[in-house]
Amino acid sequence: MATALDAGYVDLSVLGLIAVSGDDAITFLQGQLTSDVRQLASGRVQYSGMCTPKGRLLASFLLWQSGTTIFIQLPQTLQESIQKRLSMYVLRSKAKLVNVVAEWQRFGVVGAGAATLVGQLVELPVQNMAMRETSGLMVLRLADDRYELMVPLSRCEAVATTLAAAAMALSIDEWVGLDIVAGVPVILPATQEQFVPQMVNFDLIGAVDFKKGCYTGQEIVARSQYLGKLKRRMYRIHATESMAAGESLFSPEMGDQASGMIVQARSAASGGWDALAVVQVSCVGHALHLRSPDGEQVTWQELPYAVSTLDG
Repeated sequence: MATALDAGYVDLSVLGLIAVSGDDAITFLQGQLTSDVRQLASGRVQYSGMCTPKGRLLASFLLWQSGTTIFIQLPQTLQESIQKRLSMYVLRSKAKLVNVVAEWQRFGVVGAGAATLVGQLVELPVQNMAMRETSGLMVLRLADDRYELMVPLSRCEAVATTLAAAAMALSIDEWVGLDIVAGVPVILPATQEQFVPQMVNFDLIGAVDFKKGCYTGQEIVARSQYLGKLKRRMYRIHATESMAAGESLFSPEMGDQASGMIVQARSAASGGWDALAVVQVSCVGHALHLRSPDGEQVTWQELPYAVSTLDG
């Protein structure tokens, strides 16, 4: 059995959750989101997003499918507005969007012992970014050592007891910190309509599909990919001072003009703050200052995937 030394768990009920069902659910979402929603039927889990007609991200999602229902997980602060906006596009489609936060309990499980612990509760997916369902309990395998459990209320107490007995309780900030380390952006109210998908590396984490066909904002997103030169990309940085989504970054190369923006940030276990930031590619590797041209100089950190600095 896993111990608190090699596994941790976190209550994810603070995240928003929308269920989309109906005969036209897949077709409807295919015309609204950046990923190829049709692939969810094969048990895949996807990162995805929703854009304005100008190709700017309004939200980022985690998607998966159970039966004929597609689940959309997103920050709670955006759920009401995004659900309302999506509902505006339903029109005559046979699709229904429902807030199901209160109907499911979700837990994140991480660490070297995560697979052993989760495997006691449900059969694990073989690959990362895949979902498997057993007796109504769903497990999403996000990485080798990172899982999300979706538990019906009837089994919530039993699952919670199992996790608490074998793993260390973690905070939601620690879970979000794993997104930062993994280079997975989360759009928040402060950063809505600031980035086209490629700026936050959607193309590098499988969150945008350039062959799926039309969706809201698709023309602009495709143009950025094939015709334009992408001048900004997302990178990981560290600072001793606190950072927050929407705050600006400055580089000597650009003087008083901001050269970047914080996408999301969390305090780091080792001290200071880690963040994902969209930065002018011409400034990458050079001095980068927080909030003002003479603010704290942040340090560059690695991401688990390569980000080209030649786009611009």
